[in-house]
Amino acid sequence: MAGKLNGKVALITGASAGIGEACARALAAEGANLVLTARRDERLEALAAELRQLGVEVAFVAGDARDEETARRTVQAATDSFGRLDILINNAGAGNYKNLVDTSADEYDELMDTNMRTTFLFTRHAVPVMQSQKSGTILMLSSMAGVYGFAGEAVYCATKFAQVGFAQALDKELRPDGIKVGAICPGGVKTEFALGKGRTEDKVAQSGMLEPEDVAGAVLLACTQSANSRIIEIQMRTMDEALT
Repeated sequence: MAGKLNGKVALITGASAGIGEACARALAAEGANLVLTARRDERLEALAAELRQLGVEVAFVAGDARDEETARRTVQAATDSFGRLDILINNAGAGNYKNLVDTSADEYDELMDTNMRTTFLFTRHAVPVMQSQKSGTILMLSSMAGVYGFAGEAVYCATKFAQVGFAQALDKELRPDGIKVGAICPGGVKTEFALGKGRTEDKVAQSGMLEPEDVAGAVLLACTQSANSRIIEIQMRTMDEALT
């Protein structure tokens, strides 16, 4: 199969649903071999079987992305299966929309660990592989909540701003090694994200929010830049957004 990513290997966290699943399909359609990770083994197995029908190879590791051992095992699966790692999509994330005084310290820890700790862990273990290759692309799936502050989302915004700052710093730190680093910042997306924690299925279904495939298209764009160019940040909003 001819594609823009033939011969490339991409690792996607949070790959069992939503944006991660859409990214897996988009990258596979362009010929990328994949290493997928998420907590739900059965979903990973089903997605891997589907993507192999496109003619690509797929490995997957079930585990909690907040655990360093999951990051180690997943990066190791990339090198063991394919001998390289070209793309890292830090997609694992969670939301919990609450006013500050209603947010507990445990809820803060859960959001920060799920959104930022996972990003740190997978990047930390992927970078040495990419440095040895003198090439690679690392993308953080942040949010417009990482660009602007929103009432009732202070802690969530803090985690997403952290991802953007992390990406900006690593863009400078890793560019001499031939590694591109960027952030994708979508507005609301129609997924199971934050259901029961500020969102409901009906509200999401009836909204004009972005589709996961919209975000996957931006990810694919950032992954297929020419060798001489990089995308630092993409901000995305739905066409349905109010004008005022």
